Amino acid sequence: MRCAIHHTFGEPAEVLVAGDSAMPTPGAGQIRVRTLLSPIHNHDLWTVRGQYGYKPELPAIGGSEAVGIVDALGPDVTGVTLGQRIAVAAVHETWAEYFLAPAKGFVPVPDAIPDEAAAQLIAMPFSAITLLDFIGVQKGDWVIQNTANGAVGKTLAMLAKARGIHVINLVRRDEGVAELTALGIANVVSTASNGWKDRVRHMTGGAPIRAAVDSIGGGASGDLMNLLGDNGLLVSFGSMGGEPMRISSGDTIFKQAVVKGFWGAKVSADMPADKRAALFGELVRLVAGGELKLPVEAVFGLDRIKEAVIASQAPGKTGKVLLRP
Repeated sequence: MRCAIHHTFGEPAEVLVAGDSAMPTPGAGQIRVRTLLSPIHNHDLWTVRGQYGYKPELPAIGGSEAVGIVDALGPDVTGVTLGQRIAVAAVHETWAEYFLAPAKGFVPVPDAIPDEAAAQLIAMPFSAITLLDFIGVQKGDWVIQNTANGAVGKTLAMLAKARGIHVINLVRRDEGVAELTALGIANVVSTASNGWKDRVRHMTGGAPIRAAVDSIGGGASGDLMNLLGDNGLLVSFGSMGGEPMRISSGDTIFKQAVVKGFWGAKVSADMPADKRAALFGELVRLVAGGELKLPVEAVFGLDRIKEAVIASQAPGKTGKVLLRP
């Protein structure tokens, strides 16, 4: 079968190549899925670099999420229908014509959701809805997040709107304001503009910001802490800048603020099954109803994996880059 594979760890655009691999055979408790579309996530690229929590044996096929058709069942697998269209994440080797998945770890995809949305239905949107649940805000509360034009940021903004939660969405480029506004996302502020913090305070009308989500680190963490209200929560979601969080001790002390880390895999693993099912149900309903948009930047064939990786890392992209076998 065709696949996008790497024989060494390194920069994805340099080490990933189009290749061939044996078609996998499902074992006990597994299904085989024929891939329709698979996204390129940042964590997929860090895995190819050999710098993620999961380090595959080489040679390795990339990818961790996809929408596809159930093609074969492992021994004793029941409750799964051949030909069923499903979405699955937290798996491996989805950048191929076929891949294996747990028989109990998928989401059936309703007809109302197109392949392009279903391919990215779980990993980033579920991280976003879990994060929104994690910060514990209610209808009418204010939240602030940076890198709001990232996949999780855009999704969190849309989910919060559906729940009646107000979000200040920070972007680092002035052009990012129009990009998010075009998706129906409000309260967008560019940190490249002078006086941006005053604009944030004006938007909230003096209401306290209950929680802040930081995906950058460094001085950006301190900026969020500075805007946070008393007894607020600052959540570290990522470190795009690769720097330690720099936070004012004065802001932290006098605001009685709390700083917590968020690792989606850990939070999801500890979540009760009924709650996880409810959150997935909310996601599916919002995507099917058009309230949650999952835009696509471009679709590439596996034979253009190097171009696809470069496109996925380009600044200013408005959606996910997907691979089609």
